[in-house]
Amino acid sequence: MASSTETTTRVSATAKYVRVAPRKARLVVDQIRNKSVEKAMELLRFNERAVSEDVEKVLRSAVANAVNNNGLRADDLVIVEAYVDEGPTLKRIRPRAKGSASRINKRTSHITVTVAPRKEA
Repeated sequence: MASSTETTTRVSATAKYVRVAPRKARLVVDQIRNKSVEKAMELLRFNERAVSEDVEKVLRSAVANAVNNNGLRADDLVIVEAYVDEGPTLKRIRPRAKGSASRINKRTSHITVTVAPRKEA
């Protein structure tokens, strides 16, 4: 009954074709899932991994979408969903001994962050 009257507003933002391996990006995204926006921003700001800047940018975009497009308050937002999908791989070659070549895979990621208002219970 309560779920039919309650409307959940979920707002998301996505960064596509980010030049970082999805496996590395998932390590950072896993740390901020199910956290409040303030706590997540703090974690990302002091994280040493380079991808944390890209994740922070996506999180700021999701919060801005929630505030400007849906009229939500930034203080009440929680990250309900955060995931990294694999993008297209750029295939490069590196010359090796005796005229052979090795393949270098430069992987890309699609980073998605979804925020929603905190449940008032």
